[in-house]
Amino acid sequence: MLTQAGKGLAFRALHARDHAFIIPNPWDVGTAHVLEYLGFEALATTSAGYAFSAGKRDNTVGREEMLAHVSKIVATTDLPVSADLENGFGDTPETVAETVRFAAATGLVGCSIEDMASNHTIYAHDHAAERVCAAAEVVRSLPLPFTLTARAENYLVGKPDLKDTIKRLQAYQSAGADVLYAPGLATKDDIAAVVSSVDRPVNVIMGLQGVQLSLKELSALGVKRVSVGSSLSRAAFGAFLRAAKEMQERGTFTFAAEAVGFRDISAMF
Repeated sequence: MLTQAGKGLAFRALHARDHAFIIPNPWDVGTAHVLEYLGFEALATTSAGYAFSAGKRDNTVGREEMLAHVSKIVATTDLPVSADLENGFGDTPETVAETVRFAAATGLVGCSIEDMASNHTIYAHDHAAERVCAAAEVVRSLPLPFTLTARAENYLVGKPDLKDTIKRLQAYQSAGADVLYAPGLATKDDIAAVVSSVDRPVNVIMGLQGVQLSLKELSALGVKRVSVGSSLSRAAFGAFLRAAKEMQERGTFTFAAEAVGFRDISAMF
């Protein structure tokens, strides 16, 4: 079993390869265990997926609860785990730094920090960079490799400004981010533009509406990491809702034909 430092090194190495890897997003202990069983190389938590599983909306889970959640994910798998820490659970650089310090203490080997406030507005450019810098200072002080991902949220708030997004990612790179991420990029050309504008590994999300590219196609664009955010959890909820509606509206139970076998799922645990 790898130590936290060993996991940190392994996680860094995944980003240094000449092709992209998929980092799927479990939302609880069970799904983390299944993804490891299936052979994925690393995991990333999803704030939205966890919130939905707890009967809440995204961005309504507090820091203490989220850190307790990611601690459980870390404890159930031997894989490197990076956490979605939203905006660091506060606006100030000091709060972001504190959150990253607490996160590293859970056994995580990476995290992401957004540049979007809790009211879904984007932080001013300089303030956003200061927040990344504060997180990076904590990361550099740790006695183990810890991968900091900085996110530019323009596209997710309906501001598809590629020029500003690139400017922000370049600032976050200068501030010390190890990986750069702009969720919601809508075209292959936009992804290629982001990758070519920075010299850090770029994470791209698939599973959203819009551009749908394969792992091979994303690798060819120079992407290093592919996540899926809350889409696995939403796919599970989709199957659940279809089954529930079938029972309620038709009084039938054909959905069970597509359910995983009891013995099959039991074998995974």
